[in-house]
Amino acid sequence: MPHQTVSHHHPSPNHEPGHGWHSPHFVATGRGARMAYRDCGARGGECWLVLHGGPGASCHPGLLAPLQLGRQRAVLPDQRGAGQSRPAGRLAGNHTDQLVADLETLRRHLGIEQWALLAGSWGTVVALRYAQAHPDRVTRLVLRGAFALKRREIFGLLRADAGRDRAVWRSPHWPRAPYSGDARVLVRLEQVLQSGTPGVAARHVVRCWNLLEQRSALRGLWRSVVHSAAVGNPPPREAGQRADVYRRAWAQLRRQQRLSLAGLRQTRTRRADHRGWQKFRIQGHYLRHKGFVRPGGLDSAARGLAVLGIPSDWVHGRFDAVCPPANSRRWVAMQQALQNGQARAHWPLAGHLASEPGLQGMLAKVVRQPRTPA
Repeated sequence: MPHQTVSHHHPSPNHEPGHGWHSPHFVATGRGARMAYRDCGARGGECWLVLHGGPGASCHPGLLAPLQLGRQRAVLPDQRGAGQSRPAGRLAGNHTDQLVADLETLRRHLGIEQWALLAGSWGTVVALRYAQAHPDRVTRLVLRGAFALKRREIFGLLRADAGRDRAVWRSPHWPRAPYSGDARVLVRLEQVLQSGTPGVAARHVVRCWNLLEQRSALRGLWRSVVHSAAVGNPPPREAGQRADVYRRAWAQLRRQQRLSLAGLRQTRTRRADHRGWQKFRIQGHYLRHKGFVRPGGLDSAARGLAVLGIPSDWVHGRFDAVCPPANSRRWVAMQQALQNGQARAHWPLAGHLASEPGLQGMLAKVVRQPRTPA
């Protein structure tokens, strides 16, 4: 199957891809929904569908970093109800099969015959399900920090620690439960976020959830900082330069966390609270339903792609504290064991965030290196 994009028709001028970030276009995806998307890069280049994480998050300019837009094309949609897609935060009819259908609507709308998939975190679930449903439309996959929808991953993000997360632990609005009651925490969070606008309780829940996400990201990034100078026994000067890059990334995220902690005490509703309400409303909906994926569904998708000989690159930070590296290790082994399996594993010195130096460099290397399906 070729990598080159083939169009059935010429999209209207306002759909011409540009070389950089720009305001979104929109396409109707049914049930009164409109998907926001960006179309960037070279018209005749290898086309990449870039899927953001979350659930409930959105695309941003940093997701373009691995691509060479002078010779590659990138299509970046905001998933249903997320980012600038409308209606914002809607849960009705919002499930993984619908996200897959929305992507097909977008592909047909743009007249793209085939595309490669670049996805991270929750986006890997959507990518695997899309490729399983439409393998003839997929040339290859690059999956970062694969999410397996396991209990440990889902509830590890929600459990506040009395020592590390004192501000969240003391919050009267953040639900707490013993390990056996974690499912009730998600039910309670979903109930709080049901309101049409974020009230006091919802506003506080959004800020607490954001803090817990930042804490998990910091854990992986800090481990990268600690190991950056030692891994691979680099020369002293190179080790020092590498360590400086990781320390700057860690310091930036730490500053963001301090700002979020200070914001926890503010009484007025901010624009960020509305964005967080939209994001975490959708996230709670998907996590409570385990991504609307049946047990074994992701295993089946990974095996099916290997049988068809569709190449896949699994890029997973060694110190990922959100999605365990064992997720990718397991799926790579599963695919490599099959006759046509074309899976490769990459283990950069990094945590979970795509913006981390180790992940950025590895993703750029993999995405810019052509691969041919069997």
